[in-house]
Amino acid sequence: MSSRVERKDGYVNVSGLNLYYEDFVPDHIEGTIICLHGGPGASHDYLLPLSDLSNFGFRIVLYDQFGCGKSDEQKDTSKFTFDYAVEEVEGVRKQLCPEGKVFLMGSSYGGALALAYSLKYQSALLGMIVSGGLASSRLTIKEMNRLIDDLPEWASSAIRKYDATGDYTHPDYLKATEEFYSRHLIRMNPVPREVRLSLEYAEKRNVYRIMNGPNEFTITGTIRDWDITDQIHKIVIPTLITVGEYDEVTEVVAQEIHKRIKGSIMKVLPNCSHLSMWEDREGYIATLKEFIDSVLSSAK
Repeated sequence: MSSRVERKDGYVNVSGLNLYYEDFVPDHIEGTIICLHGGPGASHDYLLPLSDLSNFGFRIVLYDQFGCGKSDEQKDTSKFTFDYAVEEVEGVRKQLCPEGKVFLMGSSYGGALALAYSLKYQSALLGMIVSGGLASSRLTIKEMNRLIDDLPEWASSAIRKYDATGDYTHPDYLKATEEFYSRHLIRMNPVPREVRLSLEYAEKRNVYRIMNGPNEFTITGTIRDWDITDQIHKIVIPTLITVGEYDEVTEVVAQEIHKRIKGSIMKVLPNCSHLSMWEDREGYIATLKEFIDSVLSSAK
């Protein structure tokens, strides 16, 4: 284990926007991992458990994407796209990690972004980790609807009723949403402060509403029809796919990615939902460390 880790933070300017980042730098760096948060529209805060990997000699770079967390707003909403976000990731990598190849980790929408980035820039990567990520919004929506059907009747009927009318603030709808989240987003009570902070950022900023929609399972935004399932076979770098047993982005979604990326590894994390880095922090970190170690060992 590394004897000392230095935490740095600051802003990096990409495409004219100041993006906030946190950087965990061990005294001896075995490898670098850039981490992409989800939402789209949350913040990097809920991914802070990934900093545990710095204790094993891995540099961990986390940042708030455009219009997220402490980063600047992108005023041109026509740029609220995967294409723009991919170039932002590349801008962050070039400025913060200009030397050598890195690992890319993405959670949820961040996992989708990691896949999209890899289709264009996998030559910059040693490997990729997709945690609760997706390659198809449509399949994810279909699977989330299946999970809604399996909720208690009071919750599923409230979601169906108020989804149909677009009344996303009705108390019954919000109660049912919390029921879904407690089963499939994070199975912890109380919810960790860092997770709550990321969710609060998503509610306050515009990105989540414009790109995703009113909540996790009602995807009405610009990413609703996004699908790169037929392209991801082009990804040839080592890839780890993790998914929680009760994940809102289900094992079916993960399996579709796994079977198309040749040589990829898929791990189902027991008793976890979407935020397994909190629900089984030790097990999740160990899973990532084993994968990264194996990739670095093979590269020697």
